[in-house]
Amino acid sequence: MAAPDPVALTRELLRFDTVNPPGRERDCARHAGALLESWGYRVAYHDYEDGRTSVIARAGGSDAKPPICFTGHLDVVPLGSRAWTKDPFAGESDGDRLYGRGASDMKAGVAAMLLAARTFGGKLAGTPGVVLVLTAGEENGCVGSRHLAALPSLMGRAGAIVVGEPTSNYPMVGHKGSLKFYAGFRGVSAHGSMPHLGENAIYKAARAAAALEAFQFGAQEHPVMGGPTLNVGTFEGGSGVNLVPDAARIGVDVRTLPGMDHAALLARLQKIMGGEAELDVFSDLPAVWTEPGEAWIRRVFEIVRPAIGEAPQARTAPYMTDAANLLKVYRGAPTVVLGPGEAGMAHQTDEYCSMERIRQAQSIYESILRDWCAPVA
Repeated sequence: MAAPDPVALTRELLRFDTVNPPGRERDCARHAGALLESWGYRVAYHDYEDGRTSVIARAGGSDAKPPICFTGHLDVVPLGSRAWTKDPFAGESDGDRLYGRGASDMKAGVAAMLLAARTFGGKLAGTPGVVLVLTAGEENGCVGSRHLAALPSLMGRAGAIVVGEPTSNYPMVGHKGSLKFYAGFRGVSAHGSMPHLGENAIYKAARAAAALEAFQFGAQEHPVMGGPTLNVGTFEGGSGVNLVPDAARIGVDVRTLPGMDHAALLARLQKIMGGEAELDVFSDLPAVWTEPGEAWIRRVFEIVRPAIGEAPQARTAPYMTDAANLLKVYRGAPTVVLGPGEAGMAHQTDEYCSMERIRQAQSIYESILRDWCAPVA
């Protein structure tokens, strides 16, 4: 019987509506888990909320060397306000393009991982083996992986991590950290014709936003990632033009470098915004970085080189991944971000992925797994 095609499996996964919010990853997770069980993997599920299901599957295992971890997320972002020309949940194709919400970010990567795992089903006994971690709730701040990281007995060990996020199959050796928060400001309401009787919360928020625009990190640039960044992305306040607003809030997105102290940075930011700023931190994840000269990273570069047609150079992904949480359990594991999706297609209308790259990714994952577990047939 012919092996399943990763493009066909990607289509299967696209048909599950896992738009987050609300997520509803359970059916997709159970489908992936059932496939893995049929291929000889030991499968466990974890729900951090009703219907928000992650999958942990493993095969093989050795005291001498920990398994390799392949990880991806099952949720996808909303469709957006622009009309799609393709059905976002049907897996329609045109030429080499496979369309659908999550085609690039990142159900194609998940499908390639699953079929790479299938190739070695029943062949991993006595080897270090593999653990697959398929997460719920990545798109709203890596919530699912944060819950998994609090369950080390469920997660077990891993000696290296492959994150199947979209990189066009180019190996990335990390990504910046993420510190996201809302800063709230309180005022005193009054009639708009008598503003001297009130205290304008929007003015406080505006002064804070201006101070953040002028903020200097004072950090040395990373040789690959560059410098840290800060962006004020939302501004909310007021309930009527004829009222002095008594509440306002800004949303801030900070991207950090390896080694930066988030607590110290947050204290600096709060100070320049004024002591009244009430902070609500909803994402606090460190940067991920593996030295490109690390032995396993060099092996991955060698494996990928024929596929991309050039010797890989040290690059990092522009986005966050679940690796930031998984490394809380798999401490010190060298990590590569490597998947078939197009990063520029993530979250776009008419999102698509190259079908050739999906097949290529399966082959790359198989080679990485074979290399880790050598001498697997």
